[in-house]
Amino acid sequence: MWLLIFSFLLTSAEAQDSSGKGGEECVPHSQPWQVALFERGRFNCGASLLSRNWVLSAAHCQTRNIRVRLGEHNLRKRDGTEQLRAVARVIPHPHYEVRSHRHDLMLLRLTRPAHLSPQVRPVALPTHCPQPGESCVVSGWGLVSDHESGTPGSSKSQVNLPDTLHCANISIISSASCNKDYPGHLMDTMVCAGVEGGGTDSCEGDSGGPLVCGGTLQGIVSWGDVPCDSTTKPGVYTKVCSYLEWIRDTMKRN
Repeated sequence: MWLLIFSFLLTSAEAQDSSGKGGEECVPHSQPWQVALFERGRFNCGASLLSRNWVLSAAHCQTRNIRVRLGEHNLRKRDGTEQLRAVARVIPHPHYEVRSHRHDLMLLRLTRPAHLSPQVRPVALPTHCPQPGESCVVSGWGLVSDHESGTPGSSKSQVNLPDTLHCANISIISSASCNKDYPGHLMDTMVCAGVEGGGTDSCEGDSGGPLVCGGTLQGIVSWGDVPCDSTTKPGVYTKVCSYLEWIRDTMKRN
């Protein structure tokens, strides 16, 4: 079974194997473009800072009362680097389709420009599309699965929402391989990423977040397989390189 998911699941550091699969707490502010979107004081989605005035997220993250937090690491603590902004314009892609997840992206124009600092910095848009095998980093405050060893031959998994931003090293999966996992559902405006054999995948809490490869924004967390804490299928992302003209034209006109 597959459906739209609202986050990025990062396997905890305790669950990593010797090959370094899985994710762990990010080095604080190592992803300075990471944005947290809130609705009525409740964390809703991730996003990426594109410029002092613009944030990019997933269209399915659209709500009526979006507030933006920049410079965050621990959502429950304040360390003086945070910046809060209201949103002046919410612009989902005009052809976004809920059922197929096609064109799952939206731009948010801030009411006041962000103050750029070591903790708040835009991410570069790509100059080329992602290639299979390319190394990337995903980040978010989505569900984290802590796998604990139990009796021989068994294990138990606890899934929870972390306070701190988590990161995972994953790679771009070829379209041919991903099509086998999601036959008939993958489009040329989507890109898959994950780790071989699973262990790091999408879950509830953090769609809209960044997939950064070689320092550029190549993907937006969009959808994937369920149950997210045990699937071996890769996550599916909106392919940013397919929308460069729309992104630049929209920011210029608004």
